[in-house]
Amino acid sequence: MKTTQPSAIVIGAGFTGCALAYDLAQRGFAVTVVERGELASGTSGRTHGLLHSGARYCVTDAEAAIECIQENMILRRIAKQCIEYNGGYFVALDDADLGYAPAFFQGAQNCGIPVEEIDVQRALAAEPALNPKILAAYQVPDAAFDPLRLAMAFAASARQHGAKFNTFHDVVGFLRDGIGNICGVSAVNRHAGQPVDFRADITINATGAWAGKVAEMAGISVPVRPTPGVMVAYEKRVTQRVINRLCEPDDGDILLPQRRMAVIGTTSFEVEEADYIPVYPDQVKQMHQRAALLVPELENIKMRGAYMSARPLIGGLMSGRSLSRTFKCYDHQTDEEVNGLVTVTGGKATTCRVMAEKTADLVCQKLGWQRACETAQHPLADYHLYYS
Repeated sequence: MKTTQPSAIVIGAGFTGCALAYDLAQRGFAVTVVERGELASGTSGRTHGLLHSGARYCVTDAEAAIECIQENMILRRIAKQCIEYNGGYFVALDDADLGYAPAFFQGAQNCGIPVEEIDVQRALAAEPALNPKILAAYQVPDAAFDPLRLAMAFAASARQHGAKFNTFHDVVGFLRDGIGNICGVSAVNRHAGQPVDFRADITINATGAWAGKVAEMAGISVPVRPTPGVMVAYEKRVTQRVINRLCEPDDGDILLPQRRMAVIGTTSFEVEEADYIPVYPDQVKQMHQRAALLVPELENIKMRGAYMSARPLIGGLMSGRSLSRTFKCYDHQTDEEVNGLVTVTGGKATTCRVMAEKTADLVCQKLGWQRACETAQHPLADYHLYYS
């Protein structure tokens, strides 16, 4: 059992990296975060901002659905500053949607997701901008969250426990000791253009859609598939609740209120390279059409902008929408006989805290450090404090 303070490097400062830095620092680690940009400058800063109830996945991916509802309830307690507690509706637009309803309702119940069928007129009274031709409506505990505030709240909490953040430091390789174990990373300070090395007992690759690319620097293959999707924001907040179409996960089936805007998303396709993905006009057009199906008024509301981000889905024989939204931790000592490196990828923004917990559990086990996770018990620090 380790008796001196262990040290860890976390590569990546998105939701998972910030949550992991907090978890490890709270357990007594000396934590160094290395991030090539600013906090949440990758996928995390371009997310839809949906705090999933899990209902979207309750038929097709029960494991992810259960993770979502459990973490939804935890984040409601610990991250109140980041969340709008507005709830969500799943609405049927046609007979095919109605046919999906029994499986949806049973799936939600099986996954422990609170679900209630509500009268259509009640739904329209609560959300008058909804398509008046909806055939059914179900209420679930979805919510909207502020992506930057959530990342900063985890990072501020990590800093309060001593974690050090090195933003604008691009990892370019791994350091190895005399017997080939990974003992740190080589990076470039992008402000100064100078190389810098960081050393630690263990390094965690928490770079999301870039996890495979980072792992390749160590000669390791991680089966993550960058799967981008486009979202379109409108210059009017047309609903107060999250509006989901009552169907299996599909393109353009979630309309989210974000501050004074509405955001529709998203598409899904695979790419080899997660950087510099263009926003395709045909996908923007598709999102606009899907948004107007849910809220006809959006047909004539000005678009504020369109943006793209890449999901880090775990690869397999399936592709796209068929891939699981759950997460996986890789101990590369077990899988590739490379000691000193762990990778965590997959998952959702909603599940970042539990992803961090399970990864930190693995790290503690590897290093013989016996400290329990407490991140579900304590409110996160004020996000403003990250820069204090």
